[in-house]
Amino acid sequence: MSITATDITKRFGRFTALDGVSVECPSGSLVALLGPSGSGKTTLLRIISGLETPDGGTVHYRDDDITHRSARDRHVGFVFQHYALFRHMTVFENVAFGLRVRKWPEAKVRDRVRELLQLVRLEEKANSYPAALSGGQKQRIALVRALAPQPQVLLLDEPFGALDAKVRTELRHWLRRFHDEFHVTSIFVTHDQEEAFGVADKVVVMNEGRVEQVGTPIEVYEHPANAFVMDFLGNVNKLPVRVENGRVLFGEKGEVELPTRMLAPKENGHADAYIRPHELDISRSAEGGNCVLGEVVHINPAGSVVKVRLLAEDFGLMLNVDLPIERYRQLGLQSRESVYVTPKAAKIFEPDYAI
Repeated sequence: MSITATDITKRFGRFTALDGVSVECPSGSLVALLGPSGSGKTTLLRIISGLETPDGGTVHYRDDDITHRSARDRHVGFVFQHYALFRHMTVFENVAFGLRVRKWPEAKVRDRVRELLQLVRLEEKANSYPAALSGGQKQRIALVRALAPQPQVLLLDEPFGALDAKVRTELRHWLRRFHDEFHVTSIFVTHDQEEAFGVADKVVVMNEGRVEQVGTPIEVYEHPANAFVMDFLGNVNKLPVRVENGRVLFGEKGEVELPTRMLAPKENGHADAYIRPHELDISRSAEGGNCVLGEVVHINPAGSVVKVRLLAEDFGLMLNVDLPIERYRQLGLQSRESVYVTPKAAKIFEPDYAI
């Protein structure tokens, strides 16, 4: 069941939540709507589900125009951030609820619920109430409850937002495996780029009611369409630069020339350079030149990467550098010492937005 939203517009009073948004979700795909708060992603999901009606545009399930069809008639499964389980019902009754509303025979209800509880390895919790479950268990029950009536479309609104980091990571992997088995066309809303990249086949990056970029996680990360996408997808260093005859110069006197992968400005002038922390290197000497003097402010070991924060006082900037742990050990960095930072790559965009 493919989903196509075309030129969707939605206003709440004077506020435009969606401004001509078009999104296509191929049959059997898992698509992430990714963006900051207020970008319109949840409004778009609610319009696709039938919980909101657009002021303009259309929604199609395959070739069927369902723009003005009720949510009940769209055969959609919906999973919310805060589970929305019925507290007075057991786990079994929660999962069975949608089947009984649709008047499934009782024998089929029992078989379907047992099958799903076995799938999420919670069959022993069948007679428990939601209050006795952990957050991760509640969300798995919410997911299989949505899947119980065999919906054509599964929609998830920040499904892991209420969980702690470790449980979120576990459920992310679980959701991906779950989707690979069932292949239900799914759309989920998130503001977490790591979550979107770890789960989705396709990512739709949204901002201020518009779509900024659509692509696979690799396409979006490696080839951001504009400054917003570059800045939103993870931590970046933003440097004011000058473009002069194809060269990108950093500093009042142009002391450092940045190697660039992308050059948006067509004319000489001022622009912004974006450098991800792993695209900077640290050394103890200025050998080779083209580097910035900085003082180590903070060192944060983070698994296989060590995050180093430096003050480039001559430029009035704080720089974030991600070093492989082998490189960090080789350097033997200490707080407050002076080192040299060398850019390995940068992307250039016109300074035309703010988060």
